Amino acid sequence: MRQSKAMGSIRKPVIVRKFSRDWVAGYAAAGFDSFQASLELLDTSGKTLNIEWEAVKWICYVRDLPSANSDRNNPERLLHRRFSVRPRSAGLWLHLTLNDGDEIEGLAANDRSLVDGAGLMLTPPDTRSNTQRIYVPRRAIQELEVLSLIGAGRHRGRVEPQPELFPSSSDNE
Repeated sequence: MRQSKAMGSIRKPVIVRKFSRDWVAGYAAAGFDSFQASLELLDTSGKTLNIEWEAVKWICYVRDLPSANSDRNNPERLLHRRFSVRPRSAGLWLHLTLNDGDEIEGLAANDRSLVDGAGLMLTPPDTRSNTQRIYVPRRAIQELEVLSLIGAGRHRGRVEPQPELFPSSSDNE
């Protein structure tokens, strides 16, 4: 039987945090769409769950799913929700206020997904923690503030004036 090379990346380990402060750990499709009615999640026991997007606060892509004896209050292990210093990676430094009043900062790609997408994919302040990326559905965002553009195109020195291809007739006289 032939296996696809993309087999390992079909589902990613995630922790889905709900506005009810409840959370679910499992595996989500690598490319889900929050324009759908619900998020399909394969939990750790092998059951398929459908979670309504209105209930989803954020989805954390994690390195390891929490074990039975891990921290029940903070399974994402998001210790830092704000940057202590200016980020070094390129992107837009965003500050989000969510519908329940929680605040979080992160780096987002400076592309059309900020305008067109169904949510924002953020890099959290502490990339060494368990959480590698955070997806926040648009429905969960109450307020969004752009703090800075990091790594914008730098001016590469003086710009030389372009020579004229067709000099005016007054220059020829």
